[in-house]
Amino acid sequence: MSRREAKHALYEQFARMGKGLASPKRLELLDLLSQGERSVEALATQAGLGLSTTSMHLQALKDSGLVVSRRSGTSIYYRMKSEEAAALFSMLREVASTHLSDADRAISDYLGSEKGEKSLVVKRTELPDLMQDGEVVVLDVRPALEYDAGHIPGAVSTPLPELEMFLSKIPKDHEVVVYCRGAYCVLAYDAVKTLTSRGRRARRLQDGMLEWRLAGLPVEQSVA
Repeated sequence: MSRREAKHALYEQFARMGKGLASPKRLELLDLLSQGERSVEALATQAGLGLSTTSMHLQALKDSGLVVSRRSGTSIYYRMKSEEAAALFSMLREVASTHLSDADRAISDYLGSEKGEKSLVVKRTELPDLMQDGEVVVLDVRPALEYDAGHIPGAVSTPLPELEMFLSKIPKDHEVVVYCRGAYCVLAYDAVKTLTSRGRRARRLQDGMLEWRLAGLPVEQSVA
């Protein structure tokens, strides 16, 4: 094999990973898997896809080296293959939002928020001190399954549909900080709107659980 052929073969392997990322639905599946292991059935339901289509996309992600699978009884479960795969997914979103004006507009349309809402944001580096001082109540507004798979220590599981029922349990003089899957998860935005409309002081974590994990910060799991 010539040096030119060897180089082509090398870059062909790099391109395999790019092919796995080249689908909006596969990226949505990676977003779900960044929160923890899921069955094919659960992924299909949350992504709004049929089982066969979900399996096809997951196989493409597996072929690209981004996810791995295991079988338990009649069910097949998938998870991110490594922290590096999760970091690649996170970086892809950041680069797109920074360099693509269309992506920037799509983010604003989806989240229903302007990027400049500084007053409603808590930085990841600020949260541990706020929690230690007892100044805030931290709510995890993701589905309970994702909370159980891993959450910020001290955070309370309050799935978004249950938020209003939980309000009476939050002292009115406490500020509330909410978080969800990541920087582009709409659940935290909706939670802040609900809380502020009820007269509560509320902010969202600037990013979410994905970025918290990637930063190497403590993660707690619920005991089954």
